[in-house]
Amino acid sequence: RTGEMAKLTQLIDNEVFQAYATYAAIVLLKMMLMSLITAYFRIRRKAFANPEDTASFGKGESAKKYLRTDVDVERVRRGHLNDLENIVPFLGIGLLYALSGPELSTALLHFRIFAGARIFHTIAYLTPLPQPGRGLSWAVGYVVTISMAYKVLKTGLNL
Repeated sequence: RTGEMAKLTQLIDNEVFQAYATYAAIVLLKMMLMSLITAYFRIRRKAFANPEDTASFGKGESAKKYLRTDVDVERVRRGHLNDLENIVPFLGIGLLYALSGPELSTALLHFRIFAGARIFHTIAYLTPLPQPGRGLSWAVGYVVTISMAYKVLKTGLNL
């Protein structure tokens, strides 16, 4: 039913909610992958943030040289932080949006564009691709989230 709030018992059969769950899982897995990529770069570059992480490379003074920052590790970390700043709001707003009764085709458009923008953002960050590619991909995802928030507010508050 378009335009009506979904009942909790209808969620399993609700195509919009299923689409939301699918794309939420995709962007969450992508965000989790960033943790693994960060760990990979830390090990590869031998650049650690905590003394206990350097134990396999020596003890005392010999291990201190591995307590450092690395530009590649920091680039991956910044990409991961950007995911946290954008995917977490998408999860909350996207859920409310899915429950607000949008058309399936419109919801799929929102979810697909957001997921695609976040995946492209990661590629642009890690490659790195020249600007404005990364900035535009961030903006596209941000606008999609704002669009869903507007729909939620319009539905819930009759704006």
